[in-house]
Amino acid sequence: MERLTELLKELILIDSSTKAGANKAIEYCNQWLKEQGLPAEMLENNGYRMIVCEIGEGDKTVVLNGHVDVVSGHEEQFVPVEEDGRLYARGAADMKAGVAAMMYAAAKLKDEPLGVKLQLQIVSDEEIGGFNCSGYLVENGYTGDFVICAEPTTLGIALQAKGSLRLDIEVAGKPAHGSRPWEGVNAIEKAYEVYGEILKLPFTRVSSEFYKAPSVNLAKINGGDAYNKVPETCTLFFDIRYLPGQTADEIIQQIEDAADGKVLVNMVGRPVETKREDPFVQALQPVVEEHISKEAVFFGQHGAADTSFFSKKGIPAIEFGPSGINWHGNEENVVLDSLYTYKDILIDFIKGFDSK
Repeated sequence: MERLTELLKELILIDSSTKAGANKAIEYCNQWLKEQGLPAEMLENNGYRMIVCEIGEGDKTVVLNGHVDVVSGHEEQFVPVEEDGRLYARGAADMKAGVAAMMYAAAKLKDEPLGVKLQLQIVSDEEIGGFNCSGYLVENGYTGDFVICAEPTTLGIALQAKGSLRLDIEVAGKPAHGSRPWEGVNAIEKAYEVYGEILKLPFTRVSSEFYKAPSVNLAKINGGDAYNKVPETCTLFFDIRYLPGQTADEIIQQIEDAADGKVLVNMVGRPVETKREDPFVQALQPVVEEHISKEAVFFGQHGAADTSFFSKKGIPAIEFGPSGINWHGNEENVVLDSLYTYKDILIDFIKGFDSK
C-alpha cells in the first residue's frame, strides 16, 4: 500500500502548474511506468507532453485518462502533508491521486490475461482546456469504447458534465464630462442592464435530472478609463455552463438577440451525456458497489473535463475518481483510503472482462 502513497507524494512534489513543470511530471510518469515493465510511449504536441500505454487484448478498449497539470498554488502546497487519513497538497485531489492509482493499477494488470485492451493516457494540459493533449489524442485515433477520467468524484459515477461557453460582450456608450453624466451614455451602467437581461433568458431556466439550471458567471468587467469621464465602452466576460440537451448555438443566439452590443465567442466545450444503460457503466456499477458497500451514486458534474473530447466522437465517457475536497483551494486534499479503494475498483473492473 505504501508504494502507491509514495508515488502520489513524488508526483505532488513536482510543481506542475506551469507547462515546463507539467512536462516534468509527464517525464516522471513515463520513467516510472517503464520501470514497471509497461510499454509507455511519450508523445508531444505544441510543446505539451503526454503518455499512451496500452496493455491487454480483446475487441474492446477501455481508456483510463488522467492529467498531471494543476492550477497555481503557494510554494508550501507542493510539499504533501499527511494528516488524519488525508493527504494535503496542490493536485492531491485534482487529480494526481487518480493518476497515481491508474498508473499503479496498470502495473498490477500488465501480466494478467486481460479480456479487454487497457489504454492509459496521462496528459499535461487539462486545466487550460485539454486541446493540446486529450484533444490531440482523440483526433489522432487514440480512443476506445469506454473512457474513465479520474477527476475527484468521491467514488461516484459522473455520467454527465455541463458544456462550457466563454464569451465577451462589448457594450458601447457615449462619452461625456464626468460632471455632466446626463450628457452621455454610461457604458458600464448599460452593460449591467445587459447582464440582467441575460440572467432572464430562456436558456437559464432549463433543468434536468442532475441539474437545477445552467450557470452564468460574470467573470470579469473591463470599462472606463478616467474618473472624470463617462465610460464610452464596457466589456463583460462570461463563463456559461450549459446542460446536456442544450446547444451553444441556441444560447449564443439568445444572447445576441438580447445584448445591445457585440458578442465575441472565445471557447465552446460540448456537454457530456453517457447513458446509465451503457454496458460498460453496467459492468462498473456492481464493482463499485462491492467495494463501497452501498449503492453507487450517479450524478452530473458542474465543471468540464477531458471527457468532452471523447463524448464529441460518440464514445461513452465518465468522470470517476477518489474522494477529495477543496480542489483548486488552499486546503486541497484526498482521502487516502479512497485512493486504495479506487485503485482496487479499477483493477477488478478491468479483470472482470472475459479473457477467453
